[in-house]
Amino acid sequence: MEITGKVVVVTGGGNGIGREVVLELLRRGARVAAVDLRPEALEATVALASAGERLTTHAVDVSDRAGVEALAADVLAAHGHVDAVANVAGIIQKFVPFHDLDLPQMEKVLDVNFWGVVHVTKAFLPHLLARPEASLVNVSSMGALVPVPGQSLYGASKAAVKLLTEGLQAELRDTSVAVTVVFPGAVGTGIADHSGASLPGRDSSTSAAAARMTSAPDAARQVVDAMAAGTPRLRIGSDAKMLDRLSRLAPTRAIELVARKMADLLG
Repeated sequence: MEITGKVVVVTGGGNGIGREVVLELLRRGARVAAVDLRPEALEATVALASAGERLTTHAVDVSDRAGVEALAADVLAAHGHVDAVANVAGIIQKFVPFHDLDLPQMEKVLDVNFWGVVHVTKAFLPHLLARPEASLVNVSSMGALVPVPGQSLYGASKAAVKLLTEGLQAELRDTSVAVTVVFPGAVGTGIADHSGASLPGRDSSTSAAAARMTSAPDAARQVVDAMAAGTPRLRIGSDAKMLDRLSRLAPTRAIELVARKMADLLG
């Protein structure tokens, strides 16, 4: 799909990979409807973009079905049609074992990470199918491939996004809509802070771990490249690629390896 002139909806557009996807799309000549829960985060994206009327912002909670349905109408009113959707919005859970995570926290993670993707896809898919060429990009996680200690519920939510997206690939294979599932590895986004689940030294731009992360702008460039090419499956970072291979070749070994290396997450 040619990006220039296309209308793209991006959730999570107020920070991290989502913001960088918005900026990358605008650099390539697209029109963008940036969606985020926080109006102040969207204002910061607008200031960075300097894109004028090509960028509209929409303060919507993707876990709110009625709000997302209203969002679709607002985007159509602003841009006339929609050519692509990138479901980037997501949160992680607190770094605690499953039995220490309370039900409201579990529900929040599932509501944003899974139901948010369902709501946005359900609202916009009819409009994508009406276009001569279109794209649907859903961001999963390498945590959907191999479990991380203290992130079992998060991983389950992202695994649900993975299988939902693969199901859509099967259902939409003979349509104009190209469907992409994205598996980011460690990306420098501040997602832990935004999720209220930060760990000292783990998400710092000066930490040794951060030095090995893919930058958010680089991750966004890869996402937009995949959207343009209609790539079915995108893995971002050497860590995601390694865990993808290992999880298929030796799944039990992959679980044990990550559990050992990341055991300190649980103290």
